[in-house]
Parts: sequence; C-alpha cells; structure tokens
Amino acid sequence: MPSAAGELRLRRVRRKASAAPGRRPEPARAMPQAPSLRTGTPSPRTGTLPRVGVLGLQGDFALHAARLTELRCEPVRISLPEHLAGISALILPGGESSTMLRLLDSTGLRAPLERLVHELPVLGTCAGLILLAREADRLPRPTFDVLDITAERNAWGRQVHSFTGAVRLEPGGEEVDGVFIRAPRIRRVGPGVEVIATHAGEPVGVRQGRAAALAFHPELTADPRLHAWFLREVAELPLPEPR
Repeated sequence: MPSAAGELRLRRVRRKASAAPGRRPEPARAMPQAPSLRTGTPSPRTGTLPRVGVLGLQGDFALHAARLTELRCEPVRISLPEHLAGISALILPGGESSTMLRLLDSTGLRAPLERLVHELPVLGTCAGLILLAREADRLPRPTFDVLDITAERNAWGRQVHSFTGAVRLEPGGEEVDGVFIRAPRIRRVGPGVEVIATHAGEPVGVRQGRAAALAFHPELTADPRLHAWFLREVAELPLPEPR
C-alpha cells in the first residue's frame, strides 16, 4: 500500500495528465476474436449452432474449422475421446494416414471414433479418405471400412508433384479447384458407392449413405461449396441458406 507521500505524488501526476491540452484518454477497445476450435462445452454465444467435430491429431484441421465457422457451425477439435460428446457430424482431415492411425491408438480414440464414423455423418479428405476406405495399402492398422472403396496411398504423386486441377462435380457438371497433395487414388468403387467428383476422368470423390470422402483438400481453397454440400445434403444440418 503506497505511503502518504506516494499517494500525494500519484494525485499530482493524475491532475497533470488530465489537464494536458489536446489529450484525452481513449476508450478501451474490444479485441476481435478469431475463430477457434473448441474442445468441451460450447460457449453461450455459439451454443445453438450445429457442432461439427474435426479430428485434430494431425492435418489441417484449422482450415476446416474456419470453413465451418463461415458456414455457421461450431467446430470442435477432437483429440481425446471425451471431445466426441455432443457433435452432429465429423470431418477427418488430411495428414499422414499411418501416423494418424498410430495416434488414434495412443490417445484412446480408435474405438470410440470407429464406432461414431459408422453412426454419424462423416467427411474424409485426403488421408481421411484412406481411413474411411474398406481397403488401403501399406498401413500399420486396419482402416474403418465405412466406404466400399479401395484406396492407394500417395498414388497421385509425391509431395513435389502436388498440383491444383479442375474437379468435376456429379451430377450437374459444376467445377471446383482441387488441391492434390500426396493424394490417394480410388482404385475400386463398390456397387453401393456413388461417385460425386472426378478429375481427368478418374473418381476423386465418393459418397455412400452418410459418409463422403474426397481425395483432395477442399479446405485449401476459398470455395465453400463442398463443405456446404456435406453439411446440408449429407449431414442434413439446419444451416442458413446462402445469400
């Protein structure tokens, strides 16, 4: 606690500052809040929005989260089993599929996540497609067998062969840019699987029921159409219509 002399000096400084010509104290400014991946209970401000989980062990989950926020969903980072509670849909992002499978074991996420991808709407991108496939090559653990497809890892080329190419959406023939980074190829499509996207005549996007997968990275472009399609058509979430 300041002494009497110290208090007197403090009062003189305050009077001098308030009497300085042309200087007024600026009002406090509220700092803008950046979108974030939440874990745990949703905040009151976003608690009414659909909660969509994004697997956060590896891969570009932050960009998926930004797209979900743009589309009026609450992204939830999934890195432990308890984070799965209360989500309405799930995204498995790109990354390194072997590493992701090992991390699922070490975090205890393997069993609860494997159960949920068979129950909830799910979108897999790049490595996420591999995890959802029935068959894939050179993996340390089995895949989740959600989609009746066979995936070949890194078959569109190594990291130095990454590219952006035109992807045709089916049906309708609309085109989007697809970013292919060590992307898997879909070598077999089962009879119950719908091809929803092609590049150079090859399937690069598939859907089976409430599961969908893309061989490329839709989160790396500014185009929200594929995320919006998944949320509205596959997950059937109540999103506001585009303006």
